[in-house]
Amino acid sequence: MKKIYIYKIKDKNVGDLRINAYICKLYQKKHKTMKTIVLATHNKHKLEEFKAMLGDKMTLISLDEIDLHDEIPETGTTFTENARQKASYVFDKIEGKYDVMADDSGLEVEALDGEPGVWSARYAGEGCSSQDNIDKLLKKMDGITKRDARFVTVLALISKNGIRYFQGEVRGFITEKMNGKGGFGYDPIFIPDGETLSFGELPAETKNKMSHRANAIKELLKKL
Repeated sequence: MKKIYIYKIKDKNVGDLRINAYICKLYQKKHKTMKTIVLATHNKHKLEEFKAMLGDKMTLISLDEIDLHDEIPETGTTFTENARQKASYVFDKIEGKYDVMADDSGLEVEALDGEPGVWSARYAGEGCSSQDNIDKLLKKMDGITKRDARFVTVLALISKNGIRYFQGEVRGFITEKMNGKGGFGYDPIFIPDGETLSFGELPAETKNKMSHRANAIKELLKKL
């Protein structure tokens, strides 16, 4: 039999009042523990960025915190395929103990027909550094005046009820040299539309309001 909790409050004007069941449910909902979700990443920068953008909406934990150190497969040809692959792999590994969120993100440069795209993290080859990727991109862009680009993120959120996707993007252009040391990845060579500073120069709190990941998370929060 379902329990019904009755709370009493003391009001100086009307004395003892019994709160109806509807108010009780609202009270319990407000005070319930935040949902814990595994973010399928070992990247500490990414984890902190997601936590900052989500605030108190949910609790995120990393793969390291659940002692999962596998190399997560990422063999898709689209951001959606990779996000699904990563989320599903982790969800199966932990046998559905937690909901799992995975993202696949990348930089698409119009003049390079969308490169580096899904290969953004390994653009200069397996085991390459962010600096290696930046150096390769700037070399390929040498002499190109049309430098429009966009960052894209696809989030996959998987639970026992199925899987959902949320996409975000931010448009801008590629600089001719590195600007700033903040952020990670291609941030120092990307200036978003409407700004004069690169993602590597902008304060984290400013970037986290306009980034591709921020826009994907906004879509996610609308649907939850």
